Amino acid sequence: MILRELVNGIDIKNFKGDDSLNISGISFDSNKVKEHFLFVALTGENTDGHKYIESAVGNGAKALILEKAPDKNFKDVSVVEVNDSRASLAIASSNFYRHPTKELKLVGITGTNGKTTITYLLESIWNEESKNSGIIGTIDYRYGENKIRSSMTTPESSDLMGMFREMRDSGVDTVAMEVSSHAIDKERVKECHFDAAVFTNLTQDHLDYHDTIANYFEVKKRLFTEFLGQSDKKNKFSIINIDDPFGVQIVNDAPADVVTYSINNEAATIYAVSSKITDNGIEATINTPEGFIQVKSTLFGEHNLSNILAAIATTISLGSPIDAIEKGISQISSVPGRLEGIPNALGFKVLVDYAHTPDALKNVLLSVRPLTKGNVILVFGCGGDRDSAKRPLMGMIGKELSDILIVTSDNPRTEDPEIIIDQIEEGVFQYGEDNNPYYRITDRIAAIKLAIKTAQKNDTVLIAGKGHEDYQIIGTTKYPFDDREIARESLSLK
Repeated sequence: MILRELVNGIDIKNFKGDDSLNISGISFDSNKVKEHFLFVALTGENTDGHKYIESAVGNGAKALILEKAPDKNFKDVSVVEVNDSRASLAIASSNFYRHPTKELKLVGITGTNGKTTITYLLESIWNEESKNSGIIGTIDYRYGENKIRSSMTTPESSDLMGMFREMRDSGVDTVAMEVSSHAIDKERVKECHFDAAVFTNLTQDHLDYHDTIANYFEVKKRLFTEFLGQSDKKNKFSIINIDDPFGVQIVNDAPADVVTYSINNEAATIYAVSSKITDNGIEATINTPEGFIQVKSTLFGEHNLSNILAAIATTISLGSPIDAIEKGISQISSVPGRLEGIPNALGFKVLVDYAHTPDALKNVLLSVRPLTKGNVILVFGCGGDRDSAKRPLMGMIGKELSDILIVTSDNPRTEDPEIIIDQIEEGVFQYGEDNNPYYRITDRIAAIKLAIKTAQKNDTVLIAGKGHEDYQIIGTTKYPFDDREIARESLSLK
């Protein structure tokens, strides 16, 4: 693509060079630059892409997008100086890949919890309609026969646009994408033309990045007020959970057609007329503008009823027939790492869940409590280099809502796991004294083994925090580690 076409729409401060250059690719990673590429220097939390300009040019870059002029001149290299490299990367990538989201039906899902489960539900419903769907999310990016392990929930804009183009060219027509707060703040979804945006909930998380819950909310809200608002799609929908107080706030500012959902609030567009949640799953009758939907799902817990309502609200708005919605929901038996059961013949449940926020941990504990005749045995830890303020909150929730609590390590990253556990224990001990057993076991394998060794008939062992992850990050190294595999091994020894 010709450079001047590539930078069309970018707010350019200064341009130097030849705008008729033929550009063969785009990258923000100097190591991935090839001959005749455009290199975009991004300023990140840990590094500055401007330090790698010379490396990018050495690898073949013929054009640069920068926020600050380079220290030296590069022969036959065009320089585009801009105020915002991240926004510029998104615009250039959309131009380069011929605006793929204009050719796709695109749903963006944001919120602290529930995003992954909703993408699985949407995919299953669309499969019943014989749609060719694509999914971009926390577990993986998948379409057709392609399945790529996620490196981040929402990829950088150039990778994202490239994936959208591959999807469309391979026949994909409908995409569900998890949209993280980081992706919104870092302009990764700029130039995405959404048909619908979904808000699930907002609870404490990522305050290491956003500082306050108010900042976190304002970023989430931008998916609606900015990115959905700027979409050129004719029919657009804001799908909002009004059981969440932050959702109620978004309703007032959301563009497009607002469709609300609620577990039992009849003021919502879509709500449950009746529901029954047991250890066999969820049965519910859902009121929608198109008629009643009968839900039968092996997912369980009130939070999953909310996720199902989100999927119904989205697909009803986009025109899916009721029979496809009912069948699609019924086809989802489980979601990887989301209250995923580990089968055994010992008479107790073992569940692995991704819950790594205070609200998510509370929700899953409240979900398993009524389904457990015996003790709820909880194993969890908190990740390092992440929001430390939630650690005592999770400690208090774990102590209050479990019968036997085992606090352990999660992904400590560059923090000392003992210090992380100290901070969790502040909440554990703040809850007060009781007769329920409490253990501190830093070794996660040993902690899981103790939980399963301790479990008796009718108990539930909940292993929380890592869910689908098959690694543990210690320092900066990823080591193979899967809670589900450790649980299976422990069960075989009991």
